[in-house]
Amino acid sequence: MDKKFLNKVIDNIVSETRIDYDRGKVHTPFYVFFLYQDPTYFHHISSYNFTMHCTDVYGLNRYEIVYVWDKYKEIINDKLKDNG
Repeated sequence: MDKKFLNKVIDNIVSETRIDYDRGKVHTPFYVFFLYQDPTYFHHISSYNFTMHCTDVYGLNRYEIVYVWDKYKEIINDKLKDNG
């Protein structure tokens, strides 16, 4: 697993993610969802769409996707908590 490449993937997906705090929505390259009252809701979103995106766009395997998904969720949740 090339973590340097995976970290670039994470950075790219994070940069493509838009958080609309006024409307309570998160727009990602793989899914759009509402924030609800609890920012940790993001942890409960199914990773299916994320998995398909990472497979189709970046050619990642399941182990790489788990690494990227975990890091991505952490970054986005931090953004939601800091600005929510």
